[in-house]
Amino acid sequence: MEDKSPQRWAIDLTLVLKARDGDDRFPIDVKSLAKAYSHQVFPDDPVTMLKGDDLGRFEGGLYKAPPGKKGWGIIYNSAIKSPGRINFTLAHEFGHYLVHRNQFPNGLQCSAEDMAKWDSEYGQIEQQANEFAASLLMPRDDFAKQAPPRSRPTFDQLGACADRYGVSLSAATLRWLQFSEQRTLFVVSRDGFILWSRSSPKALRSGAYIKTANVRPVPLPTESLAAQPHLLENSKGRAEHPSFVWLKEPCAEETIMSERYDKTYTLLHLGAAPPWPSEEDEGEADTFDHMMTR
Repeated sequence: MEDKSPQRWAIDLTLVLKARDGDDRFPIDVKSLAKAYSHQVFPDDPVTMLKGDDLGRFEGGLYKAPPGKKGWGIIYNSAIKSPGRINFTLAHEFGHYLVHRNQFPNGLQCSAEDMAKWDSEYGQIEQQANEFAASLLMPRDDFAKQAPPRSRPTFDQLGACADRYGVSLSAATLRWLQFSEQRTLFVVSRDGFILWSRSSPKALRSGAYIKTANVRPVPLPTESLAAQPHLLENSKGRAEHPSFVWLKEPCAEETIMSERYDKTYTLLHLGAAPPWPSEEDEGEADTFDHMMTR
């Protein structure tokens, strides 16, 4: 049973919750689910505690119970102010419990930096926990009803998804990108520089991406809305751009500023795919995708 993939665990839990609660299961109460399900499936080694604590630079952790007690504890950083981010962290650590606890008998601590190191075995483990969390909290079949793969959802629509599933706007946007049939990029920036970017599979295959890994800080395009917050109305804005503003082709930009998290979020919707990129471009895109899958 413990050899299941992260996706298989998420699917099995989704079937259980769907049969019990139907569409009323959202947002999923990860704390109750982790305790109840682990006691049912692994009664000799369950999750016995979930709580917040001061974890410094760590987002969360999975901890083995102290000597004389059985089971595991899931801890999240109590300094996190976003309920959606906490919920995703809890699901991430529950994924570690289901998939990785025998591999790491003393537990795991997860920082944002660890999650970015996909070229290591540990980074791949973090990716698996993220995949479990996304699949559990935001099942693809239900998400596709809220934001269909062929649609071009706005941040307002994606924000509604975030509220439905109890996750952050960033997590909901990344989930939609996973199965989007559009050529779309999601860009997160701060203080005039791009922190990271993610392309939909269709955009990436056509060579549409912004490389931010292993390069010098990438500034926002000067003509973009994201670089000109004074043009935004109520911290939101939309604009049509010609070629060579964001990319080598025209795009529609939607930007929203989050004062709470001191970040700017941008969606770049592209048109039909241009001619297939050269082999050199494909290689760079593949490397980027490997490093930036988050």
